[in-house]
This record gives sequence, C-alpha cells and structure tokens, in this order.
Amino acid sequence: MSQKTHEVLTSPVPGTKIAPVHEYTDEQKAKMKALREYADTLLLPPTDPYYPWELRWLNKPDTIARYSRASKWNLANAQQRIKATMEWRREFKPDLIPPDEVRIESETGKIIINGFDKDGRPIIYMRPGRENTETSPRQLRHLVWCLERAKDLMPPGQESVVIIVDYKCTTLRTNPSISVARKVLQILQQHYVETLGRAIVVNLPVLLSFFYKGIAPFLDPVTRDKMRFNPNLFELIPKEQLDADFGGDFHYEFEPNSYWDQIVKACGIAPDGTRVEQVEREPKNLAGTTADSESSSSEVTSSPESSAASSQTALGEEKLAHVPSISGKTAHATSTPNIEEQQPPVAASS
Repeated sequence: MSQKTHEVLTSPVPGTKIAPVHEYTDEQKAKMKALREYADTLLLPPTDPYYPWELRWLNKPDTIARYSRASKWNLANAQQRIKATMEWRREFKPDLIPPDEVRIESETGKIIINGFDKDGRPIIYMRPGRENTETSPRQLRHLVWCLERAKDLMPPGQESVVIIVDYKCTTLRTNPSISVARKVLQILQQHYVETLGRAIVVNLPVLLSFFYKGIAPFLDPVTRDKMRFNPNLFELIPKEQLDADFGGDFHYEFEPNSYWDQIVKACGIAPDGTRVEQVEREPKNLAGTTADSESSSSEVTSSPESSAASSQTALGEEKLAHVPSISGKTAHATSTPNIEEQQPPVAASS
C-alpha cells in the first residue's frame, strides 16, 4: 500500500493467527467460576439504569479470565480487584462516553487506533507531540474512550492491545506531566488488567528520559516487562499494517473528521454513547483470522437484558436488544457474549 490513504484499518491481515490463546486447568476454571459468582453478588439492582451495561461488561468472555490471571489465581485478590473496577466503572461509565464529549481531543491525532500486530492486537498510536488541549479530566476520558474502542475492534479470542508511544516532536511543554502519567497508569493497571499486550516507546529524546525514571516506581512488574524501547517493529507488526512513519507500507494520512467517523461507525457508537446497532465484524473484518480454540472462533450472543432474563431475540442472523441509556431513553445495544454460555478457552493446559 504505497499511496496515501484516509482509510482506517479496523481488521487484521487475513490469516492472522490470534495469540496468545489462554488455556486453563480444572482448578483455574473453578476459581473463575467462584469469581463470577462473587461478582454477581456485587451487581447493581436491575432497576438501576447502569445495570445492563455493568452486566454487559461482566458477561464479556475475557472479563473474569483477565482478573483471574492478573491476580495470579489468588481468588481473594481477584475479588478485590474486580470489586474496585466495578465501582470505578459505575462512576466513570467508560462504555457510555458520548463521542462528542471527547472529540476535540482527537483533532490532532495524538491518540489514534489504526491497524493490528501479527497476533491480531489492535494498535493504539500515542503521539504526545501533537497535544492540543490543556490538562483536564477530559483527556483521561478520551484515553479511556480509545481503550474501549480498541476493545470493540478486537477479533474474537484477542484480549489485549499494542500501544506505540512516539516521542517525535515532543517537548517538555507537550509531554504529559508525571502526575497525569500516574493517573493513566492507575486506570490501565487497575481497571484494564491484562489488556496491555505490548507497550512500545520510540524516538524518546534524552531530554525526556527523566520522565520514565519518574514513572518507574508506579509501573508494576507486569507492565514493565511488556515495555520495549525502539524495538524492530517489523518483527511485531505486518508491514502493510504498520504506519509509514515507522517504516511500514501503510501510508495513512490523518484527517480528523474522516478518522473519527470511521471509528465511531466501526464500533457502532451512538451520539449518547450507547450502541446503535449490532456490528457484524466477522464477515467484514475478521475473514481469515484464526484462534487456536473452538471457544474463540465461535460466538453465542445475548443482550445485556436478555442475559439476565435468559432469553434472546433473533433478528435475521444478528441479535439486537433495546437497552436503556443512562438518560432513561431507549437505544439499541450490540449483542454481548454471555459468560455462562460462552466461556473463555478452557482446554486443560499440559
């Protein structure tokens, strides 16, 4: 792909083998079941407007597995972690951030989602040198909005993302403060556990090396192990999916309106932050990708409300459900995997 393009890559290269695929022992499966039972006791009452969205998140096939792995299978620790995240999500409502609330933060392309690595992880590019706004809570909400959209674009079986931080043209003025970085790390490490697959830092000037020394105490060992400075990107990302700024063959030219509209449409996000339609990703975006698990390649879906009621409404080959927004209005929501019907890959490890 040599010509410049405004098209955002929202699917991996055909034939991509999704990795890693997690396998669990019977003991680990029992601990996941216990964690889910505990989380169910924490759910909001069904009359709460946020209840369908909380249940939707809990029902995702990776949620319980990620918190179990992050706690290294210590059930008490996993319970503490998931309780803290459920409380945070009720306050922050990351899955219901209206696009227009954070759109201004996207106008320079300082954070964009575009392309996938060789394992099918969505790539989030961060370019601090393109900072266009003053420090505010909205910056964090924009980052979280991007994390949620990257999760929307994950192919079945994939649970993590790649973050590439490019410090080209970054100055002391545009670089985020250590206090802001601490807040970002807190959200990523505490509420998006096991979501960071790789963190790649490129073009870091000597002048800013102090920044990483400053945040090092706040990096947990797992996050630190996933960080790489100036690696060979061709070993990690297909050339046709790697931005030409980093030597790839993908000559993407950022245009704010085109980029924003493509991401919002690909993820099916309504103006109020709810979901407007079922986005049937597999035929359009996932053809040819594979995962080494029957659980990862097949999908049983149910809506947030019908998961609780154990019923489904078929609409052709897709399933839709009306889910109330926080404002009390009715909006379409995408179908959501039910963890009781579709478990994460559970083949016993050897």
